[in-house]
Order: sequence, then C-alpha cells, then structure tokens
Amino acid sequence: MRLYTVEKDGKRFVVAGFAGSDGLWPVEEAFGISCRDMLELVTSPSKQQKLACTDCKPAGNAPLSLADVKLCAPIPNPVGDVMCLGVNYYAHLVESNKAGHVGLEQKGHTVYFSKRVNEAVPHGGVIPSHRDICDRLDYEVELGVVIGKDARNVKREDALDYVFGYTIINDISARNIQEEHKQWYFGKSLDGTCPMGPCIVTKDEFGDPSGHALCSVINGELRQNSNTELMMKDVPGLIEELSAGITLKAGTVIATGTPAGVAMGMNPPKWLQPGDTVECKIEGIGSLINTIGE
Repeated sequence: MRLYTVEKDGKRFVVAGFAGSDGLWPVEEAFGISCRDMLELVTSPSKQQKLACTDCKPAGNAPLSLADVKLCAPIPNPVGDVMCLGVNYYAHLVESNKAGHVGLEQKGHTVYFSKRVNEAVPHGGVIPSHRDICDRLDYEVELGVVIGKDARNVKREDALDYVFGYTIINDISARNIQEEHKQWYFGKSLDGTCPMGPCIVTKDEFGDPSGHALCSVINGELRQNSNTELMMKDVPGLIEELSAGITLKAGTVIATGTPAGVAMGMNPPKWLQPGDTVECKIEGIGSLINTIGE
C-alpha cells in the first residue's frame, strides 16, 4: 500500500493507493480509520492493524487522483530530527575522502548525525538555494525508513518488525557550511533541505529493503546510480545498533545514507543552481522531483 499526505480545500488528510490502481482513497472515509495526520496513523498500533487487514481497494468509494489534491510530504513534521547515516556506501566514502571532506575516516564504525526538519519539502516542491550563506549546495538520494513502533534493544532478526514503511529522502547538504563548522548539523539542517516523498510504501509492499535500485538525475543527467544492497550498514543492522542505546520512537524517520555520484565528488563539482531540477528515484517507491529556488 502507498500512503500519501495530501491537501484539499485547506484540509490535510491521509489517502491510500493500491498496486495496479491510480485511485487514492481517504483512509478515514474508506477504512473507518480516524487520524489527524500520517504520524497518528504510524504511531497507532490499532490503526495500523486495521489498515493491514485491507487486502484490496475499498468498494463503493469514488477515488481521488493526484490531480485532485495538493501533495504534501508524507510526514511533513517528523518526530524529532531525522536520524541519518553518513558514508554508508563504500564508493561514496571513497569519493568523499578524495574531495577532502572532513570527518570521514570511517574506522569500522557507522557515522550517525541528525537533520533538523521544521517542514519537509514535498514532491514537486521548491528547495531554497540559501545563496546568502551557501555556495556549494549538494543532493543525496537516500532510502528513508519510517519506524512503526517504539524500538529498544531490538535484535537484527526482529528489526524489520519495527518498520512501518519506506520513503525517499533527498538529504540536501550545504557543503561549505559543513566544512566551515567542522560538523554536519548546521549544513544539513537549513530550512527546506529535506525533500521527502512522494509517499510511504508499507513494508509488506516494499519487501526486503536490500536490493532496490536508487539513483539521482539532475537536469536529465544521471549522477548517482546504485543499489541498497551495497549499504555498509543495512536496515536491520542500523535498527539493532541504534536501538541498543536509543529508543527509536514510532514515527522516527531514518535516512540510510547516499551512494557515490554527489556533486562534491565530481571534478569539477557540479553544485546545484537556482532553476535546477533534481529527481531522486528508488525502485519500489517512485520519484521525488524538486526544483532549486532563488
């Protein structure tokens, strides 16, 4: 199942789409699931159970289409900061070190950091260029994991039981700010630098999170082209590791790292510019397309 947050007539609500159909059904009307927003759906075991019992699109309800609504990020305001993995693909580690990026020695331990997201940018939305403080804006296609129930001391073999679904995240990064401040939080957290979407694909439809192709395309040019099977720390491994010391609350979003091909790793770098179109694709989810603003 695919779950979208949409807006119509000034109201935001959650709709569901099914494989083989272009229709979208409001979950409140179609399934009797009352929820204010996606977070309430993700964090409620009873609502999740009711949604999981629906095996096909509901009968007797006229579906909406994406043309009928305004698309929002699936979780416009995530729980806490988005948790992120750095250099989780070996080829990206290599290109980052060649570019002289600080803090990327990677001595056998996963690099974790957080990204402040006041409001996630939806599919079709505009990413601010922040030209007043940023002259090296970069893109990063990443698989996003949405935690579906509180996870603490979870073993690897049980880790996917705690996943609600998956989405696409573009971890937009202000590289000059990362370098100047010798850490990543500020340079990763500028307003409007977390595009997310277009939807959440539930884990039953997405399947094993390893083995999905992902890529980024800038103004029609293929830049990143890899597969989630190449992650150095896979989804079960990162949930096991993080939950050993941190309670991952239901609704938490984790960005699992980006493959090689970012602007920073090119010679010369091809930084994002106002007017550019950025498309991030992940097999089994679709495309997240945004433009760079002034």
